[in-house]
Amino acid sequence: MADAMEEKELTTKEDHHESNPEAVFQSMEGDKDTGPVRRVTNSMFATVTEKMGSLPLGGFRRQDAEPVFKEIDRTLKLPDKRAVYRASPEHLESYNIPDASRNGNSNCKTNQAAPTSPVDPTEADSLIEADTAVPVNERFLTQRILIKGGRVVNSDYSFDADVYCEDGIIRQVGKDLITPGGATIIEANGKLVMPGGIDTHTHFQMPFMGTVSADDFYQGTKAALAGGTTMIMDFVIPQKGESLLSAYEKWRSWADPKVCCDYSLHMAVTWWGDKVSQEMEVLTKDKGVNSFKTFMAYKDVFMLNDTELYHTFNRCKELRALAQVHAENGDLIAETSKKMLELGITGPEGHEMCRPEEVEAEAVNRAICIASQTSVPLYVVKVMSKSSANIIAAARKKGHIVFGEPIAASLACNGTHYWNKCWRHAAGYVLGPPLRPDTTTPGYLMDMLANDELQLTGTDNCTFNSNQKAMGKDDFTKIPNGVNGVEDRMSVIWEKGVHTGKIDPCRYVAVTSTNAAKIFNIYPRKGVIQVGSDADIVVWDPDQTRTISKDTHHQAVDFNIFEGMECHGVPVAVVCQGRLVVDEGVMHVTQGAGRFIPNPVNSPTCYSKIKRRDELNQPKAVEREAYEGPVYDPSQKIESPSPSDPLTHHDEDLSSRPTSRHGGRDLHASTFSLSGRQVDDHVCPRASHKITNPPGGKSSIMFGNSN
Repeated sequence: MADAMEEKELTTKEDHHESNPEAVFQSMEGDKDTGPVRRVTNSMFATVTEKMGSLPLGGFRRQDAEPVFKEIDRTLKLPDKRAVYRASPEHLESYNIPDASRNGNSNCKTNQAAPTSPVDPTEADSLIEADTAVPVNERFLTQRILIKGGRVVNSDYSFDADVYCEDGIIRQVGKDLITPGGATIIEANGKLVMPGGIDTHTHFQMPFMGTVSADDFYQGTKAALAGGTTMIMDFVIPQKGESLLSAYEKWRSWADPKVCCDYSLHMAVTWWGDKVSQEMEVLTKDKGVNSFKTFMAYKDVFMLNDTELYHTFNRCKELRALAQVHAENGDLIAETSKKMLELGITGPEGHEMCRPEEVEAEAVNRAICIASQTSVPLYVVKVMSKSSANIIAAARKKGHIVFGEPIAASLACNGTHYWNKCWRHAAGYVLGPPLRPDTTTPGYLMDMLANDELQLTGTDNCTFNSNQKAMGKDDFTKIPNGVNGVEDRMSVIWEKGVHTGKIDPCRYVAVTSTNAAKIFNIYPRKGVIQVGSDADIVVWDPDQTRTISKDTHHQAVDFNIFEGMECHGVPVAVVCQGRLVVDEGVMHVTQGAGRFIPNPVNSPTCYSKIKRRDELNQPKAVEREAYEGPVYDPSQKIESPSPSDPLTHHDEDLSSRPTSRHGGRDLHASTFSLSGRQVDDHVCPRASHKITNPPGGKSSIMFGNSN
């Protein structure tokens, strides 16, 4: 099914502005975020249609029209780079956009079309100036979707209901809904209707270890949608000394023109100083960032020492942000890596051998300890071992606000792959912290996820092709760290969790969507199917199966760590922002259609308990009378003790000490002497002692004396 997916990357509608059919195609300079902008008119689409021979209803393939666009670029002398297509406000004044219709699909049908209405030009103006420019029809098309006959599954309960969406929002949930005409109907009988997945941990087009990850924001988010994930959270990772705000703007410039689904950003803190502290405040107040990641590994690259961790965590607490940590002991890894190379261990197995489970567990425990001193909620990314999971669970039982994030790889794979005879196969599993050779680890972590000892799932999707991994063919420390997962996470967790009976569908929704929305403070906009929430929905067939393969996945990488795994549970329809983007294996994605979703600080899931605890546990000084006794002055010269000082000259007094009331030596009085003299040294030792009544019974044994 996956290999049959079609791409409709840039869809657009034929212009119906009849009053000016020969409108001139215009160009203008683009802003810093979107680049050059093309204003779309009838003549352009006529040219495209003529060149293509036909213009299919619902859009054209960008690759087919690209020669036409390039010719227009040359005519208008526009830079040769990907541009954004918009319609001018005057062009939209009477721009009637017909309802979408879909043909030849067994899963969907269209109600009788409703009358079209012109777009309000004022609204068009505001939409055109939005941060993320997308094709005109995606901006202004009112799309209605009715999902009928399915079972709605939220994190708390499930129920039979229909779901009606309009303008990207869930408008109605219930039975026998009365809805407007013109809605696309998705038949969901026998299927589950769930909130779209939220992947909390991705690294798209990330510069790392001398290269850049293979999946960019377009390819990565497209793959996410194919698997049922409708929102991703990526990481901004500045270099040491680099401005956090500059790095943030750079990541936004990479993501905004490319993302196919909604996204948010975490910010990494890779160095510490007053400037970092100030920019953290700007990011939380003005840029929609509410989480800051620190590294305890990657020494001399991203790693912070304990003092810097403390300052970062404390600043997160002041800003009511969430502290995140990559937990590994970077100092130990640096030293043991040298040792492995000296021993001639250069292959991928050395990666795990220098990062044993204890190295991860120690760092997790240390991070929780530092976080507890600042009373900040802590989020541990990439929980890869039993020991780390146990430490997190124990801390939660003690009342610490700490969240654990296993990833799809740690829930489905193990570290025995590092010893595979094929170097490429072994290198394909290299990530940090590494997978564990203990083959029972994935099932153990899934059990903890089921019992809320771990709370949610991500992927750490950071893909590198064979030639990129080969940078470390002679030195495992140079293998770029990262694996895939953004497309397969939903199916893998269903297979390993729900299909095995470890978790139920409600818990599945919690760990793949709802808990992430709550922790990062975007609930109930995301993570739930209810009236008013975003129309990010997955229609899930729990009985359908698919086999994961690099040959059929939508990611740009040439390797898949889940290769050959058969998964029960397949997304047969995916709705993102109220648009049907996946339908029975056919994809209708739009590059740049995704939105940046700001994450507000002060998440109730993270801070509601901490606020009350701070009030109750505020440190208070003990009220007491002032000390008025002598105070030692270290500047004064210390006098040597006199010969009569009993502390040094008391040997002669040992025999004169009083006896106890029973006539024996008072054992409470010290007989210690610097000379080693004892109080009974004047008594001649006997050659032997006859013990007649020892403890336990009479005896006539003679004990000799060595003297």
